[in-house]
Amino acid sequence: MNSRPFSTLWRTLRAVFQYLALWACLALLLPISNAVAQELWDLARQPGQAHHFSTLFTAQDVRDYLSGEDGLRQAIDWCKQTGITKVYIECFRGGYQAQRAALKNAKQRFLAEGFRVSGCVTTTKVGKPSTGWSSEISCYTDLPTQRRLRQIFEYAASMFDEIMIDDFWFTDCTCPACDAARRAERVTIGSHSYPVNGDTWEDYRRELMARLSADCLLGPAKLVNPKVRLIIKYPQWYDRFHERGYDVVRETAEFDRIWVGTETRDYNDRRWGGTPQYEGYFIMRWLGGIGGPKCGGGWFDSFGTTPATYIEQARQTILGGAAESMLFSYGSLQRGTGPEDIKALRANVPELLAVAKQVRSRQIMGVATYKPPNSHPGKEARVFDFVGMMGLPLVPCHTFPADAPAAFFSVHALKDPDLVSELGAFIQAGKPVLLTDGLAKALADRCDLRAANVHILSVNGDPKSLLKLSQGELDGLRAPLLRPLKTSFHAPNRVGLYLFSDGSWVIENFNNESASVELNDTQFSIPARGWRFRWN
Repeated sequence: MNSRPFSTLWRTLRAVFQYLALWACLALLLPISNAVAQELWDLARQPGQAHHFSTLFTAQDVRDYLSGEDGLRQAIDWCKQTGITKVYIECFRGGYQAQRAALKNAKQRFLAEGFRVSGCVTTTKVGKPSTGWSSEISCYTDLPTQRRLRQIFEYAASMFDEIMIDDFWFTDCTCPACDAARRAERVTIGSHSYPVNGDTWEDYRRELMARLSADCLLGPAKLVNPKVRLIIKYPQWYDRFHERGYDVVRETAEFDRIWVGTETRDYNDRRWGGTPQYEGYFIMRWLGGIGGPKCGGGWFDSFGTTPATYIEQARQTILGGAAESMLFSYGSLQRGTGPEDIKALRANVPELLAVAKQVRSRQIMGVATYKPPNSHPGKEARVFDFVGMMGLPLVPCHTFPADAPAAFFSVHALKDPDLVSELGAFIQAGKPVLLTDGLAKALADRCDLRAANVHILSVNGDPKSLLKLSQGELDGLRAPLLRPLKTSFHAPNRVGLYLFSDGSWVIENFNNESASVELNDTQFSIPARGWRFRWN
């Protein structure tokens, strides 16, 4: 008797049973998954939450995802499943202006679903291209380009009461018209001309962008909609702000609110790498000190990330005291590493919200770290980010920290015309001081640095080299600076320490292996790419 037909029948029946079993399991899991998503949405919307997550729909996302009912429904569900409670719907980006009908319909749908909704503008490909980053950035000396700017912001203000400006609000143009205006030390906006205090590109661009902000953005938008508030989002490259026209003191005073780029990505990524994770914390705290209550939150993305580095961006933004995390952007998070990053974020949202509540109710404590606005890095670009990775609890500041218990100074401090007298008094007070070798060399003939409380950090013009310091070297550097804080800390490199005035602390391990640490004579282990905290 041939058994082959029976064997074939059995395999067919078994496949059918497996298929039915799979769908039975999915049917059981789907309500659980929906229940978990609902719990996350409910948690994120609880009254009194100290932190909120938001996302941006770029102008192209509005066209591609929000112009039809299916796309809108999917976007709303995705946001709820991620614990997002606010969305920014963009009117203009890359030369494309989203359609009014699509913008208004999307706004109303999100509002009806319980979201807060604001607008956004990204000033890329606006009019005449710059001679620098010409594929995106514009020449704002050009009068027709200025007129187009006004039109874009009038359009956005006609639909939204709050408008975020993505971090392309700068210029790097050196065309003949820009060069002539720079040498003449005059900025012309429409029919008005303003003097410039200096003839460098930095002088001209800072005056140009400040005047443009007032005359082409803030003024026209508020004429259309007196209730509108404009948010300037500063990029993460804080050491180059002044070179491209960002003046964080002046523009922060003029704009209604500010935002901070906290995207650090994966340090080892070939395209996006080279920025240590601690930078998100440093820039959030530094700009937060300048903006005070105007500082709304941080903004990070999934480019060049892994789920681990994506979560580290979220942690650093929250440790930096942000009230909101902007997840850029809905469209980009649907591809590449986005889906895996969001999966990891969703699993971490409850813990992140709990930590945010603790952080925002406390005052940070540590080693004052002085970066004057518009200061030049010399050969010590972003040195603060690397020093933070060494386990020093930094307290970023933009004014001289005369009352701090301990302080770190780099060549950036040379921007301060009173540095010699201020630093001399700080040293004479007997408080521990850490200076980069670059700053010590610059001050050698101007300030007495021989006191026992002065310590020199060998950067050698290469801040990245600080990541190679051994634990023994780090323990020796940390000890005198932590002593006035009544703290002792022993840990390998790439372990961050965050202290609070009530004795609470956070330790984050950025290494790919667990780290053995000792804090105030208590030893414990921090998991790879993990953190620990204690709240008093």
